[in-house]
Amino acid sequence: MTISPYVGRFAPSPTGPLHFGSLVAALASYLDARHQDGTWLVRMEDIDPPREQPGAADKILKALDVYGLHWDGEVLYQSQRSNAYEEAMEQLKQSQAIYPCTCSRKQLQPYQGIYPGLCRNASLNTLPDKPYAWRLNSQDEIIEFDDRIQGHQQFDMKALGDFIVQRKERLFAYQLAVCVDDEFQKITHIVRGNDLIDSTPRQISLQSALGMNKVTYAHIPVIVQDNGDKLSKQNLAPELPLDNPRPLLLKALQALGHVPPKGLEGESTTYIINWGAENWNPDKIIRSSSLLESDL
Repeated sequence: MTISPYVGRFAPSPTGPLHFGSLVAALASYLDARHQDGTWLVRMEDIDPPREQPGAADKILKALDVYGLHWDGEVLYQSQRSNAYEEAMEQLKQSQAIYPCTCSRKQLQPYQGIYPGLCRNASLNTLPDKPYAWRLNSQDEIIEFDDRIQGHQQFDMKALGDFIVQRKERLFAYQLAVCVDDEFQKITHIVRGNDLIDSTPRQISLQSALGMNKVTYAHIPVIVQDNGDKLSKQNLAPELPLDNPRPLLLKALQALGHVPPKGLEGESTTYIINWGAENWNPDKIIRSSSLLESDL
């Protein structure tokens, strides 16, 4: 049996500069790939123009470079991939895996974010004469996968609801773009924050509908503030400083369960990264959904 080579990726959205939480996620993904002599790609998930911040993509790439997280190949920009997403949509329509949905936010408000299937029986032959989104018919299946950090996971798709793959304003949804690009880039391993773990069953369901290859997942604890809020651009988490990356690199290693040895703080960024890759062991990462930054 031929074992596929390791291909990992870091896929930020350019809604703002990187912060400590995103550094931890990027570092985990990078070290996991390099420890296994794998390829590490960067993809810019810039498919939601209203949320994007001008210049953020360049700032993100600059920060990755300064922190020693050097990617392989060219950066893939989702804004240039519309044709690929359209092809996937056509495949889903042909197999009748998706359906048009005209439901408004007001209609769905009582269901607390879980789509109840109101349009599931809509005809694909006669499309609505008012704005509509496209949703994947999840068939109320049970999705299971073994997460390398969080352990065995089981999700009832009925509890998650049929999800949107293309929005009413014709923008392609995150779940569709991610699956299409993971397949295109031959991604084998995804290491990311635990805040995305409930996206995984959706993506597995979509991968199945599109006949795509399976991916191995690892979800690390997200870094949170004392009030429980995730460190994020929306919560105005501080931008990564570019003048001296070493202190936050060492702190990120500690967040990932890899306590730096004495003297490492005096070494170069490259040395610290190489130490992390050589000593990487995902079993050291705490099995938890979150981690307090103040505990580090």
